[in-house]
Amino acid sequence: MSIRIVIVEDHALVRAGLRTSLEAAGIDVAGEAPDGIAGFETVARLRPDVAVIDLGLPGKDGIALTRELKAAPDPPHVVILTMQELDDDVLAALAAGADAYCVKSSDPTVVLDAIRTVAAGGAYFDPRIAHVVLRKLSGVPAAPERSPLSPRETEILKLVADGVGNTEIAERLHIGLGTVKGHLTDIMEKLAATDRTHAAVTAFRRGLIR
Repeated sequence: MSIRIVIVEDHALVRAGLRTSLEAAGIDVAGEAPDGIAGFETVARLRPDVAVIDLGLPGKDGIALTRELKAAPDPPHVVILTMQELDDDVLAALAAGADAYCVKSSDPTVVLDAIRTVAAGGAYFDPRIAHVVLRKLSGVPAAPERSPLSPRETEILKLVADGVGNTEIAERLHIGLGTVKGHLTDIMEKLAATDRTHAAVTAFRRGLIR
């Protein structure tokens, strides 16, 4: 069953590009809107699985629109798009209830991954801004639980949360790159995560790393 989405974006060329790339990947683009006010009406009428919302919308910005949509009955999952990588914007989107946050200049597959992840009930953050999310979550107390991770896996995941790449992790821990990748595969399986960033976010929320 395909994922139904609505795109709320004020630039027509961006909307057209998104529609083309997403439909080519099997996503059902049920509708579009050029501003926040029309966006709310369109989402309320079409009831998509996911709303892809630009942050800098006229009429009603993406944060306000997300907040209103999430306050409504049976709200859609929300993927925020932005040109900026500002901490305040990321945290405001999280506070409003956004499920994913993507930077427009990233590869188009990032948006596609975000849509698929949130439609399945997960959270997704563009790797370029994941460190902001992780810093925010590190200040949110979570009830500790018995960790399914080994000490080495925990050590690697903490480095991932700090924005360290796989090659540098291997150098810091004096292990092979293949070993790092193997540990990350095991970590993602244990935490039911879709990627390394999702694993770090999940671990923070569960109180497994700090």
